[in-house]
Amino acid sequence: MQLFYAPEITPPHYTLSEEESKHGVRVLRLKAGDTIHLTDGRGALYEGRIVEDHPKRCRVEILHTENPFEPLPYSLTMAVAPTKNNERYEWFLEKATEIGIDRFIPLETEHSERRTFKAERSEKVIISAMKQSLKAFKPQLTPLTPFNELIATPFDGRKFIAHCDLAIAPEGKRYLASTLKKGERALVLIGPEGDFSKEEIRMAVEAGFEEITLGEQRLRTETAAVVAVTMVSVVNNQ
Repeated sequence: MQLFYAPEITPPHYTLSEEESKHGVRVLRLKAGDTIHLTDGRGALYEGRIVEDHPKRCRVEILHTENPFEPLPYSLTMAVAPTKNNERYEWFLEKATEIGIDRFIPLETEHSERRTFKAERSEKVIISAMKQSLKAFKPQLTPLTPFNELIATPFDGRKFIAHCDLAIAPEGKRYLASTLKKGERALVLIGPEGDFSKEEIRMAVEAGFEEITLGEQRLRTETAAVVAVTMVSVVNNQ
């Protein structure tokens, strides 16, 4: 299946963007009469036939629509501090999109290594991963959000903060894969390489976040984030 991103699609006909047209006609060598699939990134999958194989404005006739197409059976938001090396953060965005996630929140913390976040390239990484993994839902990417602002924002579900320090709550830190129940909405916070500050952990716990561990091993930010996404997926697909 060749999947193309068509956020403004309006059947029965659609003209691919110049970038998608070039990829289809020049790179994949698709021709008029060939069948392709398109998604709006909001859950709809369209089957279409190319009627004009122009490399800048490839026109498609929509033949069939499936909506929703393989919706994610759970809801997950990951708030993760951007890494100093941008490629490492993009790796996380790519892998989390492939595994399954609803929303990314780049998180600004006290120990953050990077305090600016350019969303344009990250959006391209997410779109590419969505198409490569044949998904019809594009995860939302929010602007860089300060820690204080995020923990004060209401969330309808369970809220978790993963950190390497000693637990503040009397019950200690729970293992994410053991405490999360199938079908529960989840928000998971992952800090920077220097971890969350003690004050941030305290504030999060007071705001209703549950302290969690992802295992005994010490993980980099992007690795911890992918491990958390994988755990949530496994819990919900058992």
